[in-house]
Amino acid sequence: MTWDWQFAANSVPLILQGLLVTLQITVLGSLVAYTLGLVFALVRRARIPVVDQLLFLFIEFVRSTPLLVQIFVLYYVFPSAFGIRMSAFVTGVIAIGVHYACYTSEVYRAGIDAVPKGQWEAATALSLPRRRVWTSVILPQAVPRVLPALGNYTISMFKETPLLLAIGVVDLVNAAKAAGNESYRFVEVYTIAGLLFLLLSYPASLLVRRLERRVEPV
Repeated sequence: MTWDWQFAANSVPLILQGLLVTLQITVLGSLVAYTLGLVFALVRRARIPVVDQLLFLFIEFVRSTPLLVQIFVLYYVFPSAFGIRMSAFVTGVIAIGVHYACYTSEVYRAGIDAVPKGQWEAATALSLPRRRVWTSVILPQAVPRVLPALGNYTISMFKETPLLLAIGVVDLVNAAKAAGNESYRFVEVYTIAGLLFLLLSYPASLLVRRLERRVEPV
């Protein structure tokens, strides 16, 4: 099959629409993952009886099962079993967000553990309220340490969005597939989709590496 430049050019607008959906899911999924991951880390840090054990089991269950299976469960099992119906887009955001929240929770935990013990002791000596200890002392030191790891997970989320093809989300890859279906030409559209992934992922990875060097302890 020869490369058709005209067909490739005509496919770009549709593929770019899919790219927009991919970026939207990545951004929203990241917000869910980072927020929920921090909540998980703080709840586990509190060591509340029963809650801590249940949350640990949930995190391990999510981390031990494939994301694709979780997407299918949310989209196909929840409506019939619990009457919870969500659009494919919302399902994708929640599935990716919750899945990666279970990983980011461990990243946050490591960042919190890396805060020098003297900082905790100083906060105790000053009799700071517990809420202020976290918001003014611990988290401002812990979060910058984990930003590179969070950045890497964002890139992973971006590259995982094609899994949502299974439930009909018109992301970058699904849009490329739809463009190819019009004339049964797929080399051009999948190549363009792959290049777009590369053009966005590679600069992002360079940015993360630069961020890693900035936050490295001296």
